[in-house]
Amino acid sequence: MELSSEDSFRLNVLLANKPLAIRIDESRLTVHGLSARGDAKIQLNPTGRVESYLRLVRELISGQVLGSPGGYPIYLRRWTRMGQMRDESLEQLLLLGEPEAVVAAVCAPGLTDELARRAWWAMEDADNARRMLGNPAVREGQMGRVLAEYLIEYLPFESEPERAAESVRLCLQPGLLDIERRLDLWKRSSRKPAHQLGFLMALPDDLPDPEPARRDAADLGALLGLLVAAGDPCAAALGRVLSGPGQTFLKTLGAFLAKPPTQDLVVAAFDLTRDYFATLRPEGDPDLTLDALWAEPQAPLAGPCLAHAPELAAEVVAMRRLSGLGYGVLRGPLLDSTAAGSLMRRKLAPVLDPVQGQIDVLRGRASGAARQGERSEGA
Repeated sequence: MELSSEDSFRLNVLLANKPLAIRIDESRLTVHGLSARGDAKIQLNPTGRVESYLRLVRELISGQVLGSPGGYPIYLRRWTRMGQMRDESLEQLLLLGEPEAVVAAVCAPGLTDELARRAWWAMEDADNARRMLGNPAVREGQMGRVLAEYLIEYLPFESEPERAAESVRLCLQPGLLDIERRLDLWKRSSRKPAHQLGFLMALPDDLPDPEPARRDAADLGALLGLLVAAGDPCAAALGRVLSGPGQTFLKTLGAFLAKPPTQDLVVAAFDLTRDYFATLRPEGDPDLTLDALWAEPQAPLAGPCLAHAPELAAEVVAMRRLSGLGYGVLRGPLLDSTAAGSLMRRKLAPVLDPVQGQIDVLRGRASGAARQGERSEGA
């Protein structure tokens, strides 16, 4: 089989005019070329089986662009999602009419705002939008808002909770959404735990619908302020969680953990929580089981803080425990399990319920008996 003379001629003319990007619509049998003047279109006229004919089209394009008549090279396929493409190759990749080549370009660290515009023209796709919003040059360019708006509009159709959480996190990066758009997204996310997690990851100290500071925050403010000024990390962590933004973070985290949709998002939430309280655990992730984590002694950095405010012992223990959350506490309950949804939550109740208890302590919602138990266990 050969390309028809008409298609071969028109494709060569298209390439001779140096397009900025090429897109092949297999369903409509058209080849589109992006230029400064607009979108040029070639209607193909197959002379045989469509699949074989399209392969010939790609071979002609690849031969002209890369000097490789075999189509998109195999070695490039291996590198597609590894960000290993040379920056000078990115323009060529967007001329091949190959979805994998577009993905290779959007994964490249050297992608510019202009190349992102061409790549988006070549292949509008939620995964590509997420990849490009992870690139500062694109995020801060003209395409940043375009991609964020697309992901927000696509959220109702996103079937994977992990991808939905990542979309929300990426869209909430600075400069992409105005305040009204952010609040609208928050309202739409009120019953969607994955979206809540995206907000927690992006805006831990600036969540919408702020809660008031804890009732005793004002009374403790002067004392904690002096300790913070002296460089006490425990006092700084306490001041953060007792404040309005800290209480808002804890409330939102508790709402997410009440109904997490998947195991991966539970792990992400625990990692996020560990990072939030990281100053209480400078040694990093302990990878402990829940029992081992709960049996730890009082936080080693808590001495000065508790010497001045011993009534906060339960809070200090709670922060130390939350600073150690990670996959270690989930490994046992989730061993060899693929459960999700309500079944997963039942399996994780022995972990999630105690964690919620620590959140309640920090929110001042724990009963007197519960707080006394925390003091005894943390002693």
